[in-house]
Amino acid sequence: MLCMVKRILVTGAGGPAGVNFIKSLRIAPEKMFVVGSEANKYFANLAPTDSVNTVPKATSSSYIEKINEIIEEEDVEFVHPQPDIEVEVISENREKLNASTFLPSKDAIRICQDKLKSAERWKEKGIPVAKTIELENEADIEYAFEELGRPLWIRARRGAGGVGSTPAENSETATSWINYWKSRNKQWRFIAQELLQGSNVGFHSLWKEGELVTSMARERLQYIYPHLAPSGITGTPSVQRTIHNEKVNEVGLEAVLAIDQNFSGIACVDLKENKDGIPCATEINAGRMFTTSFFFSYASDKLLRNYHSNFPYLYVKLAYREKIPNIPKYNVLPQDVYWIRHIDAPARLVSAGKVVGAMYR
Repeated sequence: MLCMVKRILVTGAGGPAGVNFIKSLRIAPEKMFVVGSEANKYFANLAPTDSVNTVPKATSSSYIEKINEIIEEEDVEFVHPQPDIEVEVISENREKLNASTFLPSKDAIRICQDKLKSAERWKEKGIPVAKTIELENEADIEYAFEELGRPLWIRARRGAGGVGSTPAENSETATSWINYWKSRNKQWRFIAQELLQGSNVGFHSLWKEGELVTSMARERLQYIYPHLAPSGITGTPSVQRTIHNEKVNEVGLEAVLAIDQNFSGIACVDLKENKDGIPCATEINAGRMFTTSFFFSYASDKLLRNYHSNFPYLYVKLAYREKIPNIPKYNVLPQDVYWIRHIDAPARLVSAGKVVGAMYR
């Protein structure tokens, strides 16, 4: 029987998240032909793909047309958008694509990419969530301090990597912060949330028609160059570890189903513990992988000698409607496995205090 090689397109293929997604596919037990697209002509050189194409920004009117040109020229069957903006644009135009996707519903992505709407949905459904107030004027800022206390958390309603976020001790700081971004012509809308000081956790999950396929949670311990951001959060951790936490699993599950009872694809739920140690949902990165997805893929390969936590590969198999192994719905990796990395420093996989895997490229 002839075995056809899958031909897939990964957008944002030269960015960290795209690179880690593709590296995960490279260690899967199946060869694929991976096409990359990249809006940054320099980062296109970093894409570990079989071929790479530069594209206009996703906000360009010609973006979808260019993606379809790549699909036709490269015989692409399936498209995985990685950056948030490309998830949004491809989701809204999925019917215009000449290849398949495996995305949550349009409405699910719209809600997940709006931190105010998702927080309102979780509050309505009784899911632990940080108290949230929309900021439209200075009176809202004063009200937020009255309701949420000091300090509170200011953040942009949309965007990844901690964009537009900072703790604020007083109204002057909060107002100046928002005005600063306005002065730079950023048309962002802001929210205020109670400042959650507990553990910073990600619940990473794969779904098919409202059923959880598998999941794994990790705790972020340190960030790359935290001193460069007022919030101390720069989008991707330098030190993280796997955790087994029933409450995190429970809230992560409920947070996804509250958005869409028929959710399919990827849901990366961010949570922070409140003063009582309860993990509260803060956002869901829907339709795309977390930046360091290769952590789980590499740990599965090195520690378990299988691909059961290779989330990118499992996701592609689900997209192709293929059968996957019978794997746990939760805690698919051992706990306390560390992934330690930094700019230009090859990552290290550490378990029981010992380096069990090292990247050299």
